[in-house]
Amino acid sequence: MQRSIVILLGVAMMCMSCTPNPHVVIQTRLGNIEIELYAKSAPGHAANFLKLVDQGFYTGTTFHRVIPGFVIQGGDPLSKDNDRSNDGTGGPGYTLAAEIKLPHLYGSLSAARMGDQVNPERRSSGSQFFICLSNLPSLDQGGYSVFGQVVQGMDVAEKIAAVTRDNRDNPLQAVVMEKVFRK
Repeated sequence: MQRSIVILLGVAMMCMSCTPNPHVVIQTRLGNIEIELYAKSAPGHAANFLKLVDQGFYTGTTFHRVIPGFVIQGGDPLSKDNDRSNDGTGGPGYTLAAEIKLPHLYGSLSAARMGDQVNPERRSSGSQFFICLSNLPSLDQGGYSVFGQVVQGMDVAEKIAAVTRDNRDNPLQAVVMEKVFRK
């Protein structure tokens, strides 16, 4: 009987350390996207994303690069201004160490980054991210850090990808992240 109690206590202690992955909601005029963050597989990216969400960093930014069948990209603070030519070039002033582990599947949340020529360590943008609109094994080979998955709202991501855009794939009518928050 004493052994049973020890085993049960061990199981209870293990379960106390089991916490669900955090969820974040992005509200847009086209609907909401709910994302589950992979805190164990990409702890640095997940923690950074949550920190920026909690600071209100993403609220008011836009999805500045939308390519049907490929990705929707956002998270650039410069997308809040009226100068469309600088969209996609900003960030919080730092990069993140690569956490390249998971494949790019439909609905994956991944960190944007500069190309290998200027970024051989494949460090991620401190704030820019993209959502995959199809399975993209070519990005696995390119070494991008996946840190979450859309769990609700891929129909919204597809609507965002379908908006009219300019020759830089920037929506002509901005798709603003009206509010980004933890669920």
